[in-house]
Amino acid sequence: MGQLTFSINVTLDGCVDHREGIADDELHDYFTRLMNAHGAMLWGRATYELMEDYWPAVAHGDISSPPALLRWAQQLEAKPKYVVSSTRTAYSWNNSHLLSGDLRASVLKLKDQYPDGVLLGSGKLATALDRMELIDEYHFLVHPVIAGHGPTLYEAGLQDSRHLQFISAQPLASGAIAASYRRAG
Repeated sequence: MGQLTFSINVTLDGCVDHREGIADDELHDYFTRLMNAHGAMLWGRATYELMEDYWPAVAHGDISSPPALLRWAQQLEAKPKYVVSSTRTAYSWNNSHLLSGDLRASVLKLKDQYPDGVLLGSGKLATALDRMELIDEYHFLVHPVIAGHGPTLYEAGLQDSRHLQFISAQPLASGAIAASYRRAG
């Protein structure tokens, strides 16, 4: 069975607003490597729609972009993308699929389907899946920013604290730190 890995950009004060991070080539190269280490992507509808509005245009050359962004976009274009949504059923972005039915059972089936694992990139969905104890690893890209606003990581809360086991940390030139953990116990 593959692992479910949650990865997200987060500021020092817990803000997960994508506009608050430092989006440079090194960040995009980091996320491209992380994505390529996994068999599929998993998002909630809102995150999917945010991605869908921009990255296909970059991948197809409709938006001029630096090589690191183009690599990310082209590889994301080819990657299987699964979406959890109760309101949307049709997806035109290449290789996109609705993850339907019981959430827990569907995610477990997805983990079985992809031995290389599934990369989760939606904060609200991560909260729901963490409540079900389905997340195996956490990869946080912590930016040297105090945003002073939300949305924040795990804003809706968890029943219990999560104790994690350190895997690695890698500083980036921007001052961001890529920190990786696995679920303890």
